[in-house]
Amino acid sequence: MLTKGNGGRVLATYYTRQDCRHHVIPKPWRPLVVGNPLHSSGCYLCCGAHQIAVSPNTVRFHANWVGGDITGMTLGIVGMGRIGYKIAQRAKAFEMKILYHNRHRRPEEEKSVGASYCERLDDLLQQSDYVMLVVNLSPETEKLMGKHEFQMMKPSAMLINISRGLVVDQEALVEALETGQIKAAALDVTYPEPLPRDHPLLKMSNVVLAPHMGTATRGALRLMMEEMVQSMMDAVNGLPVSNEVTGF
Repeated sequence: MLTKGNGGRVLATYYTRQDCRHHVIPKPWRPLVVGNPLHSSGCYLCCGAHQIAVSPNTVRFHANWVGGDITGMTLGIVGMGRIGYKIAQRAKAFEMKILYHNRHRRPEEEKSVGASYCERLDDLLQQSDYVMLVVNLSPETEKLMGKHEFQMMKPSAMLINISRGLVVDQEALVEALETGQIKAAALDVTYPEPLPRDHPLLKMSNVVLAPHMGTATRGALRLMMEEMVQSMMDAVNGLPVSNEVTGF
């Protein structure tokens, strides 16, 4: 949404910072309300991944129709920011063991949910039954999960990505799924979006895909719009703008 005020122009959007950079938007704004549906969708995908064996009908069941467990399993969260922490809170309710890898250790959050910090990503990957990616896309995190990282994971482990598609090397992911290096993947994001119709991920029985809809709830979209309009009005009236992102 673009408007004018105080001799300048104000651009208000609910794109993420990395999306705005991609679209050459100079001063994006990011509401905080996306957290609730997004970290909930991460948990849904985790549950969906554990029950990965699905039958197309109720007449005949595939021999491998039994799913796995959530309670007692180890969840490795890559990126313990605001959303990662909310996911950890929900994982605690499932009585999961929680590991996390982050640029900086977060002692208070760690204590609150009983999480253990892994300074090295490899240590988290080797121990986790579920690996959930919750990082921002940056030059440092692009293809963070590649061939080496999948080799570090358990053959019984599952990958959940609710961050950005480019955080994962998709060719390496396809290979890991085809060769049994990892058991399954649940993806809310891919690259590109949508995937080409002939992409291997669309044909795999051990993959759950969602069309990047982690924040697509009526409540979240309404709150995002309300906060976006409020931020725009504050900027027009010369007031401080909450959640403004600068530094491009």
